[in-house]
Order: sequence, then C-alpha cells, then structure tokens
Amino acid sequence: MTSPGAEIIVKSLIYNKVKFIFGYPGGAVMPIYDLLFTYKKQIKHILTRHEQGSIHAAQGYARGTGKPGICLSTSGPGSTNIITGLADALIDSTPLLCITGQVSSNLLGSDAFQEVDIIDISRPVTKWNIQITKPDKIFEVIAKGLHIATSGRPGPVLIDITKDAQQKIISKPYKKEVRISKTYKKKNKINKKELQKLIRTIKKAHKPILIIGQGVKLANAENQLKKFAENTRIPVSSTLLGLGILKTKHNLNYGMLGMHGNYQSNILILKSDLILAIGLRFDERVIGNIKKISQKTIIIHLDIENYEINKRIKSTIHLVGNLKDNLTYLSNNFKNKKYIKEKEFIKPKIGITMPEVINYVNLYKNKNCILVTDVGQHQMSAARYFNFTTIKSQITSGGLGTMGFALPAALGAKIGAKRRQVICFVGDGGFQMTLQELGTIMQYEIPIKIIIINNNFLGMVKQWQDFFFNRRFSNTKIYNPNFTEISKAYNIKSKKVFIKEKLKKNIKKMLKSKDAFLIEILVEKEYNTLPMIPTNKSVAKICF
Repeated sequence: MTSPGAEIIVKSLIYNKVKFIFGYPGGAVMPIYDLLFTYKKQIKHILTRHEQGSIHAAQGYARGTGKPGICLSTSGPGSTNIITGLADALIDSTPLLCITGQVSSNLLGSDAFQEVDIIDISRPVTKWNIQITKPDKIFEVIAKGLHIATSGRPGPVLIDITKDAQQKIISKPYKKEVRISKTYKKKNKINKKELQKLIRTIKKAHKPILIIGQGVKLANAENQLKKFAENTRIPVSSTLLGLGILKTKHNLNYGMLGMHGNYQSNILILKSDLILAIGLRFDERVIGNIKKISQKTIIIHLDIENYEINKRIKSTIHLVGNLKDNLTYLSNNFKNKKYIKEKEFIKPKIGITMPEVINYVNLYKNKNCILVTDVGQHQMSAARYFNFTTIKSQITSGGLGTMGFALPAALGAKIGAKRRQVICFVGDGGFQMTLQELGTIMQYEIPIKIIIINNNFLGMVKQWQDFFFNRRFSNTKIYNPNFTEISKAYNIKSKKVFIKEKLKKNIKKMLKSKDAFLIEILVEKEYNTLPMIPTNKSVAKICF
C-alpha cells in the first residue's frame, strides 16, 4: 500500500482513536488538510478563529474528557501562536499532541517564508518535541507522542513535520502496526514497605490535614481519594486545580486553600501536625511562606513525578508512583480513625457581587455541569463559591494564569463532553483576548453558557493596586464594547443584566436554554476577592 506522508498522519490519528482535531490551516499543512477532507467522516476538524484558540480548545477537550487534545497549525506564526497554550498545558499537566507544519527540508535554516525553529522555541514548554523530515517514521513518532503525552505526568508534545515529508509517497504496512496503548502498556507496582511506613506515621498524627491537587484527577483516583478521606476522617483542602475531586458540600471538604482560599483551609495548615499532600506541586500561591509552617509538622508528599519531590518544600516522607494504586492500598488500611468530628464554616457575606452571581448559578445549573473559568477575580470567586457536584467538573488555567483561556477551552470541553452542561465564567478583560472564538461557537452550534463578569476594570490587578500600591490604578480601567451586540452579531443569544432584581430570572433563563447563550453582568467596581494572603506571607497576615 502506498500513501503520502499526510495520509499516514491522518490514518495514524484515526488508528489511535482520535475523533477531533482543533486547528487552523496554512500553506505548510495544506497536504494534511487535503487528507482531512478525504477522511472527514472518521475524524472531525474544528476550525477555530486563531491558533491560540485551537490549542486552548484542545486543552478544554483534554481536561473535560481525560483524552489527549489534538492541535494542528501551520509553520511560522501559526506555530508560534500555540506557545502560550503549550506552556499552559505543561504547567497544568494537560495531555496534548500538537502537529505543526514546516517548510520543506531543503529550505530549513534558510529563513524561508514562514520558517521558524519551532523545535528550539518550544523545547522549554513541551514534554517532548521532534521534527520529522522523512515520512517513514511518521506513524511510529505520532504513536510515541501520544504515549508520552498521556503517560506518567501528562503534558504537551509537539511534532513538527516538513512539507516534503507530508507529500512524499511511501509504502507503509499498516496492518502490522500496533496501537501505542498496547505497545507501551506497563503494570504499576506499589511499594508496600514505604506505604506501611507512611501508614504508621499517619496513625500517630493528632491534627492531620489532607491537601489534594490535580494529580488525583489525572490519575482518575477521585473515588479512591474519597474512600481514603472517609476512612481516616482527615479534613480535606484543595488546590485550585484540585477542586471538584470531592463534592463541595462533602462534610470533610474545607474547600480551596492558598492566596484566595477559604480561611478555614489555610488556618488548618498552620495548626496541623501532619500534612499529607497528594498530587500537587506546592505552588507558592497555595502554601504561602513555607517558613511559617512549624518545623515539627510532618510533610508527606505523594506524586507521579519525582521532579516535584522536594522542589519547593522538603518532605519528611515521599512516595513516587501511581496515585490510584497507592490510595487504594492506603484506604484499605484505615478503619474509621476519627481525627475530626465536625467542621465549621464562616459564611461569606454576599451582596451584589460575583459570589451572588455564582450563588444563583448554583441554584439552576445541572448536576453534571463543567465549570470553565478564565483568570482573575471571577476565577477565585467561582473557585470558592461554586458548588461542585461531580468529578472532572472544573477547568481553568492554574499555573500559568492565561487570560483568554476560558472561551476556547469551554467550547473544546463541550465538544468532548457533549452530554454535559458547560458554563464559561470570564471577565471583561479576558473575554476580549479570544472573543473571536464566538465565530467557532456559531459555526459548530456549540451550546455553551457564557457569563461575562463586567466591572470595567482589570479586576485582580486593580485589587493589588488597591492593597499594595496606594490605590494608584495605573492602566487597569478598561472601556468595553457592547458585548451583547457583539454576541448578536455571531447569532448567539445574549442579555445584559445590571439590576439585582433581574439577575435570578435571567441566569435561570440562560441555563435552561438549549442554545449557546451569553449573559453580561455588571458587578460592583469596588469589590475585592477576599480573604487574601499577600505574596510570600503566612496565614497570619491574611487580609479580610
């Protein structure tokens, strides 16, 4: 059987059960796009309006389904436009396979039209990258790339393929190939000796706390974590990306900790004699000033990646391995050791603010809802007040904090999880960074719900100016267009709300709609997301 390299690319994706590709065509990938037309019944391409939109959509798809997101872009500016998404995916451990076109191999290094050295550019922000100049290795490399992207700690992989490699005709025995999932599948082994040591240490603790991160989601270990927490009765705090692992109203769930986290979660860290951290990297915005944690506090760290151990906080005991297997073993070795009897919550004061909006969303959202947030005050408010009721229900840009992430990520999540309701929370600043993706939503009739929280400021930056720069609001006031009219131009239903009495009715109307719907809500300008722990400070310096 003879095929051009472009056909091998498409067939290898189909062979590895890829259903969707997010991308934007260009000269260096035209052979691939030509074959996508041939195989459009087997694999669907989603045309975004910008390459950054395509990679964020692929991220949303991956985070909503647990499957790798696939992104396709041309050379030059097409490939450089996905760098932000690669960096975001790397730090948030999102499995992506990004294929970029490249000029023909005989032109490499000649500053040809739309040529950039994307391999060197992308190396710091990918888990693995490679350039293909000959078609005979395409099938093998794509299979390997999918394996690397999804195994261990997931992350982004970039494969750069020259145009002549896409066009050259070769013979390829497809029937002898084996899917990478079968080729590389390995059995996980647990270290029972270390686990027993860990168990003995936990049983001696009087005031332990459990901190959970996205690693639990990536390991599909939500049920094992829940069983372990319930067997031990250890109070649970979560990082931003760990939200949704336990239901918000679970009696052991103390919510998010960190800079804008719940006071109770943060104070438990200071009072604990043992911190059991599972699937997180101890980001400085999660743990604050590490010197304020008692030197007598025992820190146990479980993670899939050895690189994360002792990177920022020195652990007393650490265990590298599969979290699902380790949590299963741990939960089976505890029988209702009661470390805590009950929890108390300080109920937030809710006025005409972002929390009030979220409160009404909680009333009418579906139980299977996925929350996708952008970056800023609304992100922290949603993290604190949104009622998570099912697993894999939260998608946001955590480590990189990428404004403009939410809208394309939401459409990608909806494409991957079409039976689940997807709600996109975004600020007036972040929305304008990728609002062109309304065109993608229109073209493919993607019924997501978009809530623009509009305070006519770059709110989080303004908040810092308020607290730490003597209210000198330099370049944070933002003049906005009429968002509802823009939405209507894309044939998307819309509504603007600025009167409290109409808020509840319109949120209900939006969430009950079967179509895409955008609602713009004008909130108070002088609202700050509190409490807040200043950078590199301890909970003792918390601002209310």
